[in-house]
Amino acid sequence: MSEKKPRISTRIAAITESATLAVDAKAKALKAAGKPVIGFGAGEPDFPTPDYIVAAAIDAASKISNHRYTPTPGLPELRDAIVAKTKRDSNYVITADQVLVTNGGKQAVYESFATIINPGDEVILPSPYWTTYPECVKLAGGISIEVFADETQNYLVSVEQLEAARTPKTKALLFCSPSNPTGSVYSQEQVKAIGEWALAHGIWVVTDEIYEHLLYEGAQAPSMPVLVPELADQCIILNGVAKTYAMTGWRVGWMIAPKDVIKAATNLQSHLTSNVSNISQRAAIAALSGDLSAVHKMGEAFDRRRKLIVKMLNEIPGVICPTPTGAFYVYPSVKGVLGKEIRGKRPQTSAELAALILDEAEVAAVPGEAFGPSGYLRFSYALGDDDLVEGITRVQKLLSEAK
Repeated sequence: MSEKKPRISTRIAAITESATLAVDAKAKALKAAGKPVIGFGAGEPDFPTPDYIVAAAIDAASKISNHRYTPTPGLPELRDAIVAKTKRDSNYVITADQVLVTNGGKQAVYESFATIINPGDEVILPSPYWTTYPECVKLAGGISIEVFADETQNYLVSVEQLEAARTPKTKALLFCSPSNPTGSVYSQEQVKAIGEWALAHGIWVVTDEIYEHLLYEGAQAPSMPVLVPELADQCIILNGVAKTYAMTGWRVGWMIAPKDVIKAATNLQSHLTSNVSNISQRAAIAALSGDLSAVHKMGEAFDRRRKLIVKMLNEIPGVICPTPTGAFYVYPSVKGVLGKEIRGKRPQTSAELAALILDEAEVAAVPGEAFGPSGYLRFSYALGDDDLVEGITRVQKLLSEAK
């Protein structure tokens, strides 16, 4: 009798579900069942996509040309719009053949690592990190080397930490500023120093700029190859319309990279998904070609919520919440609460605490285990003001019982 082969490939079986989407799905399921659950899990703006973008999509849907395939790298008009937007927002000059339009930012992450990583290559991954990064590295056959920076460093890794993690197998560094999950933003000096370190050691930088417009208190998020121009030939920039324009469901992201990388990634995408939906691409052209007034209006609301949620979380004994200056997340340390009795239970990890908060307070947050070490929770404040206050008030009430 022949040996029974596993039904699922070992590579796919090793992947874990997106923790943020799992928490969001559970919150929505409980809500659908009639539970008054408030979800802080998904990184998704609660605003509608601006009207002028929706109008462009409606108009595009009526044109027969948009019912067909387009070139795999994206509509020429969208690639040109990305070139112009990159110059406008980052002062980074590129050409259209350095751009590949992808089905959302996640596909850009996956294709970037699939294109440059060989089995056994190491990717330095600053932690806390977005839950999808290590899975994409794993799919490419790479090995993630986590470098952790805690709340005392405002979750920002240093060049010294990166250098300590570097080995002869180091192929790339993942860089994200403003950060998901922490909202932390690297200073211009830090970005430049990290870029110069990567350049000196021939290390690729995959830099995720998806939150570039969500900045507060005068924070800036310069593009790394602008500060270190020589790095351009070993740098991949990831971006998209999802967070800036409240277009998470439209699924439009992109890669900016050296031409040979874009050509290779385009070949991959041609077999993977072909092109992005033409309707979404036309909507993205309208988004990138318009002004940023709608973006700034959303940013004002996020800023207001940011200050409020930080204040409320820091009022809870045992909780320490640094003030983020980017994105729309807070990442409080809850280590001072762990091990204490709360309604007959003693959560020892942030995963156990998150489960307790969901069960007892009907509030969904993502535990730190999804992003690195235990001891933290991520709350997205991209939800309505009333829900934010009600949700955090419930958490305050529950955790105040800790003893």
